[in-house]
Amino acid sequence: MTSDAPVLVDTDDRGVRTIRLNRPDRLNALILDSVRMVREAIEDAQSDDAVRAIVLTGDQRSFSSGADLQAKAEAAAAGIEEPGSLLDDVNEIIMLLRDSTVPSVAAVYGAAAGVGCSLALACDYVVVDEKAFFMLAFTKIGLMPDGGATALVSASAGRHRAMRMALTAERVHGAKALEWGLASELVDAGTQLERAQEIAATFAAGPPLSMAATRQAINEIALPTLRSDLNREVVGQTQLLASSDAAEGAAAFREKRAPRYTGA
Repeated sequence: MTSDAPVLVDTDDRGVRTIRLNRPDRLNALILDSVRMVREAIEDAQSDDAVRAIVLTGDQRSFSSGADLQAKAEAAAAGIEEPGSLLDDVNEIIMLLRDSTVPSVAAVYGAAAGVGCSLALACDYVVVDEKAFFMLAFTKIGLMPDGGATALVSASAGRHRAMRMALTAERVHGAKALEWGLASELVDAGTQLERAQEIAATFAAGPPLSMAATRQAINEIALPTLRSDLNREVVGQTQLLASSDAAEGAAAFREKRAPRYTGA
């Protein structure tokens, strides 16, 4: 895999597979190719006995700023229609991470926004550094949280904090993210990946059956209806995407101006 690929995958001799989002010029905003590469790397880990734990990370600028709205707008302007849906593949990644027999650790620096927030929170353990932040800015462009964010943020931080994040688009930074339950551990700036790989190596060396059973039990209690939650988001988001407000939000985003919403 070339170093300019949108996702880089490496498995070390401890059995830790590191999946690194690699679009630093776009703050690791997600396109269909990168989402499908992440999905394939996780699926492959399920059948590879050499992989005992997964680390999902970005770079020293951003974990992921969410879906690449600019790339989508550019493709639409050029008359290019992407095959399949990015959200469908993101949703499958979320389910894979919840149901995987392989434990996962997110290493977060900078933005974990939109579906980037969902990808991080779907992991079993989340390491953030002082410059990391979580954000749900969907309502700013006339949309609703998707990619499992409504369930994952609520399960991690509670209803009122989830509402606060979703309705205000507030950035929840490192220390507050830990306090709110969005993160498992806070580390010094720039050390999040090293620490995440240490944690993953500990998981990799643990008893696989015990780890899998423990994760399954907790996830079924904390996220028992995740699949139906994802489906509900898809229905709601599909309806919103057809609205005039969503079109206005997208136009305002492209034109770098304040949107004028009408409720239509």
